[in-house]
Amino acid sequence: MLGDATNWDEDAYRESLYKEREVQTRTVFRTAWAPSLSGCPESIVVASSDGSIASYSIASCISKLHSGYGNTKSLLAAEPHCFLQGHDGPAYDVKFFDAGDNTLLLSCGDDGHIRGWRWNECTDIEVPIYLQGSHIEPVMDLMNLQYKGPWGALSPIPENNAIATNTQSGSIFSAAGDSCAYCWDLESGKIKMVFKGHSDYLHCIVARNTVNQIITGSEDGTARIWDCKTGKCIQLIDPAKDNKKQKGNFSCVRCIALDASESWLACADGRSFSVWNLPASDFISRTLTRSSMQDMVFCDNQILGVGAEPLLTRFDIHGSILSEIQCAPQSAFSVAVHPSGVAAVGGYGGLVDVISQFGSHLCTFFCQYR
Repeated sequence: MLGDATNWDEDAYRESLYKEREVQTRTVFRTAWAPSLSGCPESIVVASSDGSIASYSIASCISKLHSGYGNTKSLLAAEPHCFLQGHDGPAYDVKFFDAGDNTLLLSCGDDGHIRGWRWNECTDIEVPIYLQGSHIEPVMDLMNLQYKGPWGALSPIPENNAIATNTQSGSIFSAAGDSCAYCWDLESGKIKMVFKGHSDYLHCIVARNTVNQIITGSEDGTARIWDCKTGKCIQLIDPAKDNKKQKGNFSCVRCIALDASESWLACADGRSFSVWNLPASDFISRTLTRSSMQDMVFCDNQILGVGAEPLLTRFDIHGSILSEIQCAPQSAFSVAVHPSGVAAVGGYGGLVDVISQFGSHLCTFFCQYR
């Protein structure tokens, strides 16, 4: 027997399909460990493709797993402690600006904004999760410039793909879609310097604060080291120089990483990554990978990398594989390492995999909040 279609709501049905598809395809673009007084990994902040910024308690996720809320057949759907609707469009990066009691949670995204919230307001919030979103107002909102064209037409607002910070100078650096990097003054909210030289948009940026420099990676296939006093490029790094000589072979610099001493640089371009000694300006090694590397981070004298396959790979400084650990996201876009050695991998499907320094999975959860 056919159902009664008298009260059929086509718009509601279509909206439910869109919502279900959005949830299934949600992507975690960045994970960042929150500051902790105990020295243990307590909570992690996630930036997602729907523009949200949300924090999750690791202890809560682990306790739910032990209580039987998650298993191998059904992933744990974790509810965040704090949820912020940070951006219109995807949120690409999240960082902490460490200023003691006034520490800021920073994010950037496709809408060209860099926004900041007081972290203590996020941790102390008592509003139910379903009422959160815009409940906590940002204390900082920076927006990329638009340029006037013929007859006063304004250019699109370039997106911000990544951010870095320098707490000593009170600066925030952004890698933008107009092929420029920007230095923002946190106190005034104004641009202090523009770094021009790349020929295509920027994917990544790191701050080398010990020598007052930044390093950017671009779609043009190069990385550049910039002097923050003059705004000039002082070194051009072309990881795939030899490969570019072959017709049709071109790779962008998708991610870069600095070690704790800020002496070693890892630079990923396509299905390979290279390692450089910065004080000596020496190329050290080049390693081919099975898939494109999408994020890297140094952990002591080793490099952890994730990419377009469900693996967390650990390399030594010369590029030799030390270990491979299966992780939940089929394509991973972010790996963050806590000082204790615990790693958080985020990626496609809104999944976050938390892995101990010994390679065991502490918990795997699906980001759920509405």
